[in-house]
Order: sequence, then structure tokens, then C-alpha cells
Amino acid sequence: MLTTLIRITKYGLQNFVRNAWLSTATIAIMVMTLILFAGLIMMNVITTTIITSIQDKIDISVYFKQDTAEDEMLRIKSTLESLAEVKTIEYVSKDQALEIFKEKHKGDESISQAIDQLSENPLLGSLNIKAQKSEEYPIIAKYLENDSIKPFVERVSYSQNSVVIERLNKILKTAQNGGLALTIIMSFVAVLITFNTIRLAIYSSRESVNIMRLVGGSNVFIRGPFLTEGVLYGIISAFVSIIIMSPAIFFISPYASVLVPELNLWSSFLHNLPLYLLYQIFFGVALGLISSFIAISKHLKD
Repeated sequence: MLTTLIRITKYGLQNFVRNAWLSTATIAIMVMTLILFAGLIMMNVITTTIITSIQDKIDISVYFKQDTAEDEMLRIKSTLESLAEVKTIEYVSKDQALEIFKEKHKGDESISQAIDQLSENPLLGSLNIKAQKSEEYPIIAKYLENDSIKPFVERVSYSQNSVVIERLNKILKTAQNGGLALTIIMSFVAVLITFNTIRLAIYSSRESVNIMRLVGGSNVFIRGPFLTEGVLYGIISAFVSIIIMSPAIFFISPYASVLVPELNLWSSFLHNLPLYLLYQIFFGVALGLISSFIAISKHLKD
């Protein structure tokens, strides 16, 4: 078994070197495919960051009635924190709300004077609630209709944000489904192109294949060298695609930061480089093996 495996690997390397031009052409096509695959991953990173950034800016604000005691507000806060859908809750007391309002309008003397003349604080205590997922805001909003909470609530901001939240959910689902569909389509196209290129390489070695069949070589032994070639194509293509992508991502990163300030594309790429390389090798080897297997199987049937 070990001797057979060594021979298969040896013949695979020989075919790879002997068909240098075809090997180069196959690798070039696979590199383009892997760059596209990596581009889809990068696009998913950018899209996810944009959506996460928007999600972080959306919340539900619950404003309590003027006469609601602080203990009651904190009780409701504690109750809401027990919900699985709730990510964070920020409690803003009436005094804190007044300080925030003063800080926001400190440059406007008329407003400052009007506030100083008030005998009591007119602002309301509130809770700013963020959900784990944007589609869970309706669940939280419905929970706020509970009889133990509703009597103390002056108003809830969900109705004003619901349109934005619904649109965000649609964008998120469309982006995820679109990315998945594009990946499947491009993978199919890549397998088809690589299959035809590898089939051409097999055709150029048809005499060697026929000789092996005549001397009683098993299908496994005949397939082996071409599958080895497919693995080589995938590994080399993965490293070449990463080498080509690195300067491109470095160049694009500042422009991506203008679009999405929260994202440093170059830093993210370097941080996840081993994982990206692993993805590229896995996808490249799978592509090479599948294409080689289909091509040689078709040739053996002919």
C-alpha cells in the first residue's frame, strides 16, 4: 500500500512537471476562482460589519411616567434583563437625562436660561434596550405591553424605529442569501472550467493512461496521479491567491475604512490570515480533487 502510494505521488509529480504549461494554465484559472472566493469572504466581512454597525445604533427607548419611582424603573430593568432576546439595557435617570440635555445644548443660552428657571426636572427616566438580533425587537416591544410594565410607561420608541429595523432585517437576509447563491454559482463554474482544463491535461497523457490500462493497472492506480495533480493545483493556487490578494487588500483598506469606519480591512486580514489560508487550501484542494476525479472518471468510461 505504501509503495503504491509513493508511486502514485511520484507519477503525479512527474505529470505535473511534464505538463508545465497545462499545469500553469490550470493553476491560473484556479487562482482566479480562489481570489473570487476570497473576495466573497471579504465582502461578507464588510457587509456584516456595516450591518452590525447599524444594529448597534438601533435600540428601543422606554420612557417612564413622571411620577414613576426609581425603584420601580430598576425593577422593570431587572425584569427585562432576564429576557434571552435582550443584549444590554442602559438606565438613564431623570437627573442623568437633564445633565445630558444640558451638555447637548450648552452653547444655546436661551435653552440654558429656560432650564434654570424651571422649578422641577421635566425630563423622564428611561431605559435604552438593545436586542441580541434585530429581528427580536418586536418580541421585546410586545413584552413591554405586559400589565406589570405598561401602567408605568409614558411611551416606547419602537414604533418610530420599526420601519428601520424591518428594512435592516431584509437587507441582512438579502445579503446572506445573495452571498451564498453567488458562492454556489461561482463554485459550479470553477469546477466546470477546472474540469475542462484538467481533462485537457489528461487527454495529453492519454497514451500513458492507455498503457496502464493495457498492463492491468487498476482504476485507483490510474486515477491516483491525476488526483495528486489536483491536490497540487489546489495547494499552489491557494498560496498564489493569498500572495496576490495581500497587496490588493492593503491598497483597498483605507477606502473601505472611509465607507465603514469601524472596519480595518488590512488589520482584519492579517489577524485572520491563517484561517483565510486554510479556507483557500481546503477550497482549492476540494476543487482540484473534484475536477480531477470527474475528468479521469469520464476518460476511463470513454
